[in-house]
Amino acid sequence: MRVDIVTQADEELYQAFQRLIPQLTNNNPPPSLNELTAVVRETASTLMIARDESGVIVGALTLAAYRVPSGVRAMIEDVIVDESARGQGIGEALIQRAIAVAKEKGVGTIALTSSPFREAANRLYVRMGFQKRETNAYQLKLNKTAV
Repeated sequence: MRVDIVTQADEELYQAFQRLIPQLTNNNPPPSLNELTAVVRETASTLMIARDESGVIVGALTLAAYRVPSGVRAMIEDVIVDESARGQGIGEALIQRAIAVAKEKGVGTIALTSSPFREAANRLYVRMGFQKRETNAYQLKLNKTAV
């Protein structure tokens, strides 16, 4: 298994996300090839994929790093490991690579969120040193057509 940083969106990546996103959420459809291209081109985001021994994409993660007045922060988003490949260390390898990239970017803090029902993922994050924060998390859904 290996973890790569995606530098180009192609049909293979598109097909992988058609399979992976429904395993993460049913709130959003899988991205189009154009949307994946935009993610790859976004300078604040680093899209990473994990491949199994045969080269098939079996996991993904996005690291978003950004500068704010209090320092350089990062968020890990959309961690997905294919159901067929769970329990093989893929999530851990993706997180380790994200941490390494964040350090290269001078990030001081990495945040992530995970649904409580993703018990294995939550155990992994704690085992890797992430600490549960006592905070209120808020979300405002915007109409995607609004500018």
